[in-house]
Amino acid sequence: MSKLIRRAQEHDPDAFAELMRMHDRDMYRMARSILQNDADIADAIQDTILACYEHLPELRNPAYFKTWLLRILINKCNDLLRIGRKTVPIEALSEEGYSGAALENAEFEMLMDSLDETYRTVLVLYYAEGMSVRQISKMLDVTESAVKQRLRRGRDKARELFEPDKTNIRLEVLT
Repeated sequence: MSKLIRRAQEHDPDAFAELMRMHDRDMYRMARSILQNDADIADAIQDTILACYEHLPELRNPAYFKTWLLRILINKCNDLLRIGRKTVPIEALSEEGYSGAALENAEFEMLMDSLDETYRTVLVLYYAEGMSVRQISKMLDVTESAVKQRLRRGRDKARELFEPDKTNIRLEVLT
């Protein structure tokens, strides 16, 4: 992978395209954890790829490529959230519904959508991207204890959403 990154840094378009293909799912999952709108997700990924291409020669250590790429993506997503743009009218939505691949992740996406963005981001980085607490803390520029706390609270909130409300369970005696 290091050789591929070095080739891409020397403006080899095939090497850069291969790098982007290798990380396209990671970028989608991360953008999806922050943004709700598919058009915004596509814009954030596109902006990230462009920024990555322009600034790749500045990357000092190829071992941190994925972390660097995802940090750029998070910044682009946050920029879109700050702008607060892209409201899609209901008429513009497709009537075709979800594809089979989308249905596979629908439950996970619904769970992530119901969580606060702070928890979504660390959960996706930790579980989907397999990053360590230390890597996440460096990427998000927060302490490791803050990352651990966000992970714990995010898991607790997710568990609350999936567990039935035990206080509302009634036992009926059949006579």
